[in-house]
Amino acid sequence: MTRGLGRNVIALAAVSFFTDASSEMIYPLLPLFLTATLGASAAFVGAIEGAADSVSALLKLASGWLSDRTRRRKPLVVAGYALASAVRPLVALAQTGAHVLLIRVTDRVGKGIRGAPRDALIADSVDPALRGRAFGFHRAADHAGAVIGPLIVYVLMSQMGVGVRTIFWLAAIPAGIAVITLILAVREPPSAPSAPSAPPAPPAPPAPLGTRFFAYLGILLLFTLGNSTDAFLLLRATELGVGAALLPVLWAMLHLVKSVSSTPGGILSDRRGRKPVIVAGWMVYALVYLMFGHATDAWHVWALFAIYGVYFGLTEGVERALVADIVPASRRGAAFGWYNLAIGLGALPASVIFGTIYDRFGAFTAFSVGAAAAMLASIGLWIVVPSATSPART
Repeated sequence: MTRGLGRNVIALAAVSFFTDASSEMIYPLLPLFLTATLGASAAFVGAIEGAADSVSALLKLASGWLSDRTRRRKPLVVAGYALASAVRPLVALAQTGAHVLLIRVTDRVGKGIRGAPRDALIADSVDPALRGRAFGFHRAADHAGAVIGPLIVYVLMSQMGVGVRTIFWLAAIPAGIAVITLILAVREPPSAPSAPSAPPAPPAPPAPLGTRFFAYLGILLLFTLGNSTDAFLLLRATELGVGAALLPVLWAMLHLVKSVSSTPGGILSDRRGRKPVIVAGWMVYALVYLMFGHATDAWHVWALFAIYGVYFGLTEGVERALVADIVPASRRGAAFGWYNLAIGLGALPASVIFGTIYDRFGAFTAFSVGAAAAMLASIGLWIVVPSATSPART
């Protein structure tokens, strides 16, 4: 599966593996920690995750633009991973929901700094015919780390009696390994060579990103408005009888399915086109959300989490590959910034609205609204995005 992907893609996949192992030692426990230990409401949980994602998205636009201007991706990627790795374990010190909010937002500042330059670096480092495979492989490694992290937590909690706050501190170990791997193994791709005898030319105006790119972003924004934080899925799991000690195992299973399905999803998009694969993923999402609203037993949760993982395998890497396909190579950093901005702009209202509906009208109504937004977005994507999109060559 790594054939032709090259050093950078494989190294960045390893970085994401260790980073997600760190992050997912914390995340599955966070909703319960906020509500049961710190007394936060479901709406506040949604506000924390939505605010964190929105801040991240705004910074991805700026960092992506800067990486295009400087033609240097790695320094921004290193800075982003280092900041997030340093602050993430500090949630162990939190005494109020506001403390968690501050830490999560700072964590996402780091993610915002690194996200668009990292995705552009992946696109810069691989043949266009292998973009789907490359982004799928990266997402697979990311999710593999998210399998290991919760399983470590399960062993620490169930077999060794380690407390939640200590687990948060231990999350610093894989985070540190990720930063070291990034610094030592990832290289800046060479820029396009220029004729040494030619006089320096004035800078050309940036190539336009194009109307179909921004139409695609509009559809993504619509989908995101129904795509609230997964913290609500974990809350729903506890309501249906999944115990606290099993939440990390449930979360690990989800990421195992994500990891297994991401590379095949990317390869399928290389062969069959991006649009049908993304639409299929969004329809899986709509089905899962509808069923979460109807679920009545703990085993329903396990089945739905497994199916939910397929949605990620069909969409996460493929959405990014489509971005790289439809924009000029010189604007990839900015394009990935806009892509993440569209998702982030929808994240805060999506999570706050979902949490408010959840508190006032119950899980059935909240999940039904999310499913409806996904189905509308699927129709919009099918209409707006061309059926065949040729990858833009570097």
